[in-house]
Amino acid sequence: MGFPLVSALMRLGVKSTTTDEAPINSITLFVVLLCFCVVIGHLLEKSRWMTESVTALLIGLCTGIVILLNTEWKSSRVLVFNEDIFFIYLLPPIIFNAGFQVKKKRFFQNFMTIMLLGAVGSFISFVIIWLGSLQLFEKMDIGFLEMNDYLALGAIFSATDTVCTLQVLNQDETPLLYSLVFGEGVVNDATSVVLFNAIQRFDLSHINSTIVMEFIGNFLYLFLTSTLLGIAVGLLSAYIMKKLYLGRHSTDREVALMILMAYLSYMVAELFDLSGILTVFFCGIVMSHYTWHNVTESSRVTTKHAFATLSFVSEIFIFLYVGMDALDIEKWKFVSESPGTSIGVSSILLGLVLIGRAAFVFPLCFASNLTKKHQSDKIGFKQQVTVWWAGLMRGAVSVALAYNWFTMSGHTQRRGNAVMITSTITVVLFTNVVCGLLTKPLVRWLLPQHTYSGSIMPSELLSSEMSLAMPLLTNGDDPKWDMAGDRIPRRTVLRMLLMTPVRSVHYYWRMFDDSFMRPVFGGRGFVPFTPGSLNEDIVHQSVLGEQQIVE
Repeated sequence: MGFPLVSALMRLGVKSTTTDEAPINSITLFVVLLCFCVVIGHLLEKSRWMTESVTALLIGLCTGIVILLNTEWKSSRVLVFNEDIFFIYLLPPIIFNAGFQVKKKRFFQNFMTIMLLGAVGSFISFVIIWLGSLQLFEKMDIGFLEMNDYLALGAIFSATDTVCTLQVLNQDETPLLYSLVFGEGVVNDATSVVLFNAIQRFDLSHINSTIVMEFIGNFLYLFLTSTLLGIAVGLLSAYIMKKLYLGRHSTDREVALMILMAYLSYMVAELFDLSGILTVFFCGIVMSHYTWHNVTESSRVTTKHAFATLSFVSEIFIFLYVGMDALDIEKWKFVSESPGTSIGVSSILLGLVLIGRAAFVFPLCFASNLTKKHQSDKIGFKQQVTVWWAGLMRGAVSVALAYNWFTMSGHTQRRGNAVMITSTITVVLFTNVVCGLLTKPLVRWLLPQHTYSGSIMPSELLSSEMSLAMPLLTNGDDPKWDMAGDRIPRRTVLRMLLMTPVRSVHYYWRMFDDSFMRPVFGGRGFVPFTPGSLNEDIVHQSVLGEQQIVE
C-alpha cells in the first residue's frame, strides 16, 4: 500500500511536458495529501503534543523532500505560492467561521482588552522589530535593504497566526484565553495588513508629524468602515432571509445565499481597499446572531457544518503548502554560500518576535487589570504567559506578506530578498512546530483549573441563573440578596453603569436588540418555526441549545 503512494508522489513531482497535465498533477497531489492529513489528524486527535497544523506542516515537509530527491535537488514545488490565492480564497472562510462560531458574550466582554492587545500591541511589536532589524542587519552582510524593507519586516513579523491559535486553544476548555488570543489575532492580522499597505502607499523614508497623522487617520478610517461594512452586509442578509423566507421552496437557495453573502462582504471590502479580515469577521458575528435564525432547521445544520468544513480544509491546505514551499531550492541557493548569515538573520528575527511580544502583552494586560475591580475578571500572570506564548506563532499571513514584498510572482533574484524569504520560512516553521507542540502541555500545566467539560464557565452559569430568575421578580427588583436575607437596595442606572459597565451595556444592548433589531432583522424568538419533517423537531431543539451555549 505504501509503495504505490510513494511512486505516485514521485510521479507527481516530475515536471510535466504538457501544460494541461501539470495543474492536474499538482491538484491531485494536494487532494491526496489533504485526505492523508485528515486521516492522520483523526488518529492523533488525543495526542498531547500534535495538532493538525503541525501534522500538515510535517507532511508537507516530507512530501517536499520526496519531490526534491526525485527531481535531483532541482525543485520541491508543484504550485507557485500566490499571495492573492491566500488572501482571496483561503483566508475568508477561516476568519468568517471564527466569527460565526465565536462566543459573542465572552468576546465583547473582553473587547477593550482585545483592542489593546490587537491594535496597540501590534504597533509596539512593529516598532521593536523595525528598529531592531534596522540596527542589527546593517552590521551583517545580507545584501542591500532600504528603509521601507525594514519597515515591511516590522509589519510582516508583527502578524500572529490566527489559524495556528485557533487549533492550539480550545474554545470550550479555555473560553477566556480563546477569546483574548483569537480576538487579538483577528485585530492583529488586520492591523498588520493595514500597516503593510500603508508602507506601500506612504513614503516613510522621511517620517514627520504630517505623515504620522495621515497614517493614524487612515488606520481609524479602515477599521471603522470595515467593521460597519461587515455589520451592514450581515444585516442585509438577515433582512432578505426574513422577508423572503427562501426555505419555503428550497433550502438550497438559503444555504447558497448565506455562503455567497458571507463571501461578498470580504470581496466588497477588498474592492474598496478596506480590511477584508475585519469585515468578514463582523459579518460572521452578525449572521450568526440574526441570519442563522431566519432559515429552516435543515439549512441551519448545513450552514454550520459547511462553514466549519471550508475553514478546516483551508487551514490544512495553508499549512501543507507552507511545509512544502519551505524547501524551495531556488531561494536556498542564494544563501547556501553563507548559511551562517541565514541562521543569524532567522535567530535575530525570532528574538525580536519574542521581545516584541513580551514588550506589550504584560504591560497592556497590567493596564487592563487596573480597570477591572473584580479579581475574577483580571488576567492572571499565568494567563498572561499563555497569551504571550500562544501568540508567538507566525504563519501564512507572514509568508504571504513576505512573498508580496520580497518576490516577483513567487521568484526572486536578489540575495537580500532571498535571505528574507528563507528567514521568514524558518521562523514560521520553528514557531509553529516548537510553539505548536508545547502550547497544549503548557496550557494544561499553567491552567489546570480551566479544563472544564462544558463550554460555560462557573461564573457564566451563575450569571445565566440570575438572568433566568430576573423575569420572576416583581417590579424589576434586583435578584441579589445579602447574607441576612434582606434585599439589597436597587442601584441607580448611573451607579450600575459605573460599577459594572460591561454587564450594564450588555443588558441595555439586549433590551435594544429585543425591542428594535430582532423584530426587523429576525433572530431567535421572532421567526416562526415551520418543521419540514418529523425528525426536524429534534434537530431544532439540539441546534437551539448549541447556539444558546455559544452566545
